[in-house]
Amino acid sequence: MSRRYFGTDGIRGRVGQLPMTVDFIMKLGWAAGKVLSQSSRGQVVIGKDTRISGYMFESALEAGLAAAGLDVLLLGPMPTPAIAHITQSQRAIAGIVISASHNPYHDDGIKFFNSDGFKLPDATEQEIESMLDQELVMVEPEQIGKATRMEDARGRYIEFCKSSIAFHKNLRGLKLVVDCANGATYHIAPAVFRELGAEVIEVGTSPDGMNINQEVGALYPESMRAHVLENQADVGIAFDGDGDRVMMMDARGDVKNGDQLLYIIAKNKLLRGKLDGGVVGTLMTNLGCEHAFKANNIPFERAAVGDRYVLEKLVEFGWYLGGESSGHLICLDKTTTGDGIIAALQVLDGLGSSGQTLTEACAEMEIYPQTLINVPVSKKLDLDNSALVQDALRSAESALADSGRVLLRPSGTEPLIRVMVEGQQQEQVEKTAEILAQAVREAAEN
Repeated sequence: MSRRYFGTDGIRGRVGQLPMTVDFIMKLGWAAGKVLSQSSRGQVVIGKDTRISGYMFESALEAGLAAAGLDVLLLGPMPTPAIAHITQSQRAIAGIVISASHNPYHDDGIKFFNSDGFKLPDATEQEIESMLDQELVMVEPEQIGKATRMEDARGRYIEFCKSSIAFHKNLRGLKLVVDCANGATYHIAPAVFRELGAEVIEVGTSPDGMNINQEVGALYPESMRAHVLENQADVGIAFDGDGDRVMMMDARGDVKNGDQLLYIIAKNKLLRGKLDGGVVGTLMTNLGCEHAFKANNIPFERAAVGDRYVLEKLVEFGWYLGGESSGHLICLDKTTTGDGIIAALQVLDGLGSSGQTLTEACAEMEIYPQTLINVPVSKKLDLDNSALVQDALRSAESALADSGRVLLRPSGTEPLIRVMVEGQQQEQVEKTAEILAQAVREAAEN
């Protein structure tokens, strides 16, 4: 069954418009409580990023869950993976994150974790959507849920992140620029790296409710670059608004994306005999990354785009490491979901073990030219049944032959069609991508 509200990463939209309205979110809290509790009383953990609407939706979710008879543990602003971790460690029945990740402040969203700290399967999200069609019926007054706040959530999570590298390891001698995007990692990430011994230059650590992801963070590396070069830092580390993805930068100011970071982590684990299987990427993972894994005899599989699908593949194969070009990196031997801070620590750990700089470690893999064009669409476009799009797609694939790849897919979080072309020749890649994007634009207008 098609889902009305849930996308590839929870529910997301512009604040004040369905589904991100107060009444809908309260009903969502009640519906989720009914489905997740299975008629037994329990506790649900709620965390949020730093956008101003989080306070409003936190109260709405709290009311809905209480009406369903569930207790609530409020964490305040915390990274998405922190909610997953604390949900698991508190033996809560579920965790809820109020965040729109890399989107601007006027958007917001809701993501769920189950009791084990993993994202909900599609079937459970479908159950919640079905429950939304039911009338909201409160439990009896004596069964209404209670809400409490966890005062030491920040400290707990900082210690958890630090424990993800060996106790005898530290970051002394490293100068790091840490860009928190004025988001949920603002009071967590600098402390983690500083307490492990690094010198930290903070960027994007002054959230005001509306400046989240505003020209800082993983999507805007220019700010990080300026600070890396000015301070002659060894490495720059940038997170998105909710802290589940990371981008890094070398001392020269060159950005290293999720594919390159994934390679460094995998190579380090391989050399230490701790890889335990292969690596899962996505349809967007650069072909050069796949070839680098092959050269090191590391098995590699592609999943659909979205960290939830990477996770499904990891579980299917019994592997532990996977991720996306966008910087969602999953280290299942450390945590249950994509975690920007822990992923960055694994990269720094790998550099420390090899004695390489970030530049040197990334030079081992070739990144093939890749062009991504986001084409806005006002309505759902059936790419498979558009003759215009399919003709352009066949021509592109024929021109690239075996030297490249083409991918067309709708965004799971925004009204966009993503057009990706990858190949060995930059000029051919760019030209092919623009031809395909134009075909999609014309099809969307018809």
